[in-house]
Amino acid sequence: MKNSLFKSSIIAIITAFTIISCVSKSSGDPSTLPKDISERPADENNQKYETAALEKIKIAIESEIAKEKCTRNADWTFAPIGSKACGGPTGYIAYPKKIETEILPKIESYNQRMSDFNKKYNITSDCMMAPEPTSVRCENGKGVLVF
Repeated sequence: MKNSLFKSSIIAIITAFTIISCVSKSSGDPSTLPKDISERPADENNQKYETAALEKIKIAIESEIAKEKCTRNADWTFAPIGSKACGGPTGYIAYPKKIETEILPKIESYNQRMSDFNKKYNITSDCMMAPEPTSVRCENGKGVLVF
């Protein structure tokens, strides 16, 4: 009988501890709970984030240029775009001369941001100079670089 009473007491104590340990101690304040990853702010000081931001800028530049139709070669020119780690552009981009005052500052800003990115993250490149085009030719309404 003593042995049975002892076993019952042990089982009761273990059950009580199990129930107590499973009770949530939430304060009810949602600000103390972990945030869902989708609600966290982007880490703007992160190489992956900055790469995506640079790509968005380049796409915006290309989209702005794409709005213009190329009909006369003489109405278009080109500019260096991007920045290699060892210096020089990653390439060249054709654009219409009539939007030069709007587009060149955006291209220059993109080039500077890419240069800063390369320095910040110690990016390396092949150091080969991108060939400079000689002119721009209109093909199917788009400015095409001629080398």
